[in-house]
Amino acid sequence: MLRYRQVVRLLQHRNYSSGAASNGCGFSGGDKSDDDLHPIRRTLRLLGNDMRKVKEFFVPKETETDNDPIPTQSKFHFTGEQGKRKEPTVPDDFQTHCDVLIIGGGGVGSSIAYWLKEKARDGLNVVVVEKDDTYAQSATRVSVGGLCQQFSLPENIQMSLFAADFLRSAKKHFGQEVPLQFTPHGHLMLAGEEHAESLMRSSQLQNELGARNEVLTADRLAVRFPWLNTRDIALGCHGLEKEGWFNPLALLSNFRRSASGYGAHFVSGQVVDFEYKSQTDISVVGDAGSKEGFYTGLDKAVIQLPDGTRRTCKFALCVISAGASSEQVARLARIGVGTGILQVPLPINARKRYMYAINSQAQCAPGMTMPMTIDPSGIFIRRDGLGGNYICVHDSIEENHSATIDPQYFNRHIRPHLSNRIPVLEEAQVVDSWAGIYDQNVYDENGILGAHPYYHNLYLATGFSGHGAQQSLAVGRAISELIMDGQFRTIDLSRLSFDRLIVDQPMYELNNVLS
Repeated sequence: MLRYRQVVRLLQHRNYSSGAASNGCGFSGGDKSDDDLHPIRRTLRLLGNDMRKVKEFFVPKETETDNDPIPTQSKFHFTGEQGKRKEPTVPDDFQTHCDVLIIGGGGVGSSIAYWLKEKARDGLNVVVVEKDDTYAQSATRVSVGGLCQQFSLPENIQMSLFAADFLRSAKKHFGQEVPLQFTPHGHLMLAGEEHAESLMRSSQLQNELGARNEVLTADRLAVRFPWLNTRDIALGCHGLEKEGWFNPLALLSNFRRSASGYGAHFVSGQVVDFEYKSQTDISVVGDAGSKEGFYTGLDKAVIQLPDGTRRTCKFALCVISAGASSEQVARLARIGVGTGILQVPLPINARKRYMYAINSQAQCAPGMTMPMTIDPSGIFIRRDGLGGNYICVHDSIEENHSATIDPQYFNRHIRPHLSNRIPVLEEAQVVDSWAGIYDQNVYDENGILGAHPYYHNLYLATGFSGHGAQQSLAVGRAISELIMDGQFRTIDLSRLSFDRLIVDQPMYELNNVLS
């Protein structure tokens, strides 16, 4: 379509006036022979010249490049960048200007970069700023890699279904250099009498949307999983298809490697401030704190590099996907400290997660058939390969958000519940342990996704409250749709926007599904 338009423009700009008719040899005007003035010969000559130019256009010389911007419906006018596919191992020069600046290069931020560059290639200049490029403090480090559709909200179910489809064909997208180690296996969510009805309603919705699971009574659970104590359990929802677990660090590595290969720039640094620009042609409708003609928008990010120097990067559009640090970054943009709409803060806090590798050589310990089990106490446990190895996870409510391990935490908070639910693991030994933090939306424990209602060029993708690993695939694609097309095209996630905070309509997720 782009080439067709240029051909039409080329034909329209030809001069057909009688006083300047070409003679076919590059001259116009002057004396002409009778044959040149013959209308049929002149028409054939003009058509011949046009056809030669059309041929030259469709068969360009090797040195020519197509500088047309990518065709999108976005409201932004991106400049893009032209050039060859870049090697991901070659460090990039600092980008002083970009089309899209992504703050936070964890699972969600790197996914956004991957989907944008996968679609646009050189049509968009994408820069990702990550303060911890070793990901030692990243939430991905304390992700168990769970993939499960047992949510209560349709949006979360649909995002997980998309992740399942993507992971099954991951080699087509990422190649085979970094395998995701996806293990198809069901999840088992247990519920007491208090939450049994909610579990049944959620299961019905999940199956209607394309998931496959079954609800089992306590008696059926005891028969299916003889190692499970069902004394205080009313129902259990067991996944039959499209569930399992994967290596979340491998997924992050593939996002980053593929995005870099397509030309995204990853910068090791921390955004410490924003620079603003007065734009009198923009006004915010419905904001009592905004006066017409006094709009101030985001223009540049101030980035502190590892050596302490500060550089600025001018952007057309910015995405905050900084995980547990998103609230601090938002405050730099006056979100939560301004007037009007900017009075509403981004309600993201850090929450600590403990993970333990345990081992049991008990004869009746759960084996290959063990699903990832989600206990009402908040404990998650799954097998880790063979040999009696398991991964056990628990989200702490303590205020200490450091990565230090409380040596008594397992015996005090986990072992009593674990031995009650799976008595055979009462004497399991802790082999390894680690801790970290993830971003938790303290408003309704659901992701915040989409455009900020005040800034015309700011998007948010954060607060996924422990679901981020499995939802990163769909979230990255959704943000790329908003940027490229101006709307959601696959899964409508508009209910997860920042707007719900302003009108106080929380989107509570009733099921604690870990990823």
